[in-house]
Amino acid sequence: MKKLITLTLLCLSVQFISAQDKYFTKTGTIDFEASVPSFEEVKASNKNTTAILNSENGEIASLVLVKGFRFKNALMEEHFNENYMESSKFSKATFKGTIEGFSFDGLTESDKTYRLNGTLNVRGKDKKISTDIVLNKKNGIVKMVADFLVAPEDFDIKIPKLVGNKIAKEIMLSLDFDLKKR
Repeated sequence: MKKLITLTLLCLSVQFISAQDKYFTKTGTIDFEASVPSFEEVKASNKNTTAILNSENGEIASLVLVKGFRFKNALMEEHFNENYMESSKFSKATFKGTIEGFSFDGLTESDKTYRLNGTLNVRGKDKKISTDIVLNKKNGIVKMVADFLVAPEDFDIKIPKLVGNKIAKEIMLSLDFDLKKR
């Protein structure tokens, strides 16, 4: 009897969770910039980021495949994957968080700024993130834009001294997601 009640409650909670409205993309963009003046641009973009927003409570999760970042310079891309990110060992980066004070009903075509708090996981290391995020809703699409800084040492990324002065101490990450109802 106890198992039957537990199973019934589990089924009801799964139905409740699946009934929540989710907004989703598989084509979100994450850019990073680690350039310093007078040296070659250190910049890449990944246009295949998966992200999902729970419109009921403002929870957001995203996943990006590290090998999906594209550089202008193929050698730089190779070094990024093999030497710094070790993408064969750490193939993905994830973010899980919550948008403070989020109200789906409050979204309009005008930009509205919220606070995004969560955890970024890169190379198996977690980093707490708190940043502003700009949202709007137009034609059934929720647009999210945010920027934040991270440091290579936050994720145990070792920058050799030989190139240390050619890479910024803090890396700017920018996200741009257009989420559609799932």
